Amino acid sequence: MTRSIRILLVDDHALFRSGIRSLLQCYPEFEIVGEAGDGVDGVKRAAQLEPDVVLLDLNMPGLSGCETARMIVEENPACHVLMLTVSEEAEDLFDALRAGACGYLLKNIEAETLVSAVRAAAKGESAISPNMVDKLVSGIRGSDAQAKPSLSAKLPSKGDAEVLTKRESEILGCLAKGLSNKEIARELDISESTVKIHVQNLLRKLGLSSRVQAAVYAVERGL
Repeated sequence: MTRSIRILLVDDHALFRSGIRSLLQCYPEFEIVGEAGDGVDGVKRAAQLEPDVVLLDLNMPGLSGCETARMIVEENPACHVLMLTVSEEAEDLFDALRAGACGYLLKNIEAETLVSAVRAAAKGESAISPNMVDKLVSGIRGSDAQAKPSLSAKLPSKGDAEVLTKRESEILGCLAKGLSNKEIARELDISESTVKIHVQNLLRKLGLSSRVQAAVYAVERGL
């Protein structure tokens, strides 16, 4: 029997949490293990419940969404945080990725998009709302100076990539292209489980917490 995907909801609006819970409970693969109405409680609940995925609001009173994400990921690197927000600001997107979020979703997305994003996050893959991808790319490439609060300051130096094996470097390049584990496996003619192991190893070696951070790291450094 396939293990369910354990989800924690963290949002200061109870009605919104209720709607997300009702939606996700329609899918037997999802298990809502808990809810929290603020970041402090979210960090505590994440430590207690050890969910696979945390759906986290960006703007909350007290502890911010980014601070909450950072604390959750530091406590449990295997937990995947998906930001769910109304903010379309590029700076908020970059702050969330720096904090360790593996995805950034806008609250106006279709239900099917959210479901797919949760499934992807549970596998350690990234998920970003389509209209935010252009802002991510332009920020990385530096084509929009105002929209690029540099990620370099909080990411490892280029020299750190030298610790990667040849295969890990190849996979890092694939991550920079936005490929999924399945697509990487197909391109490199290896198994999907092998890809997953290599991704975990390269993230650990580079001191990164998500595939999105790895992609940003690779693009910014021309790797």
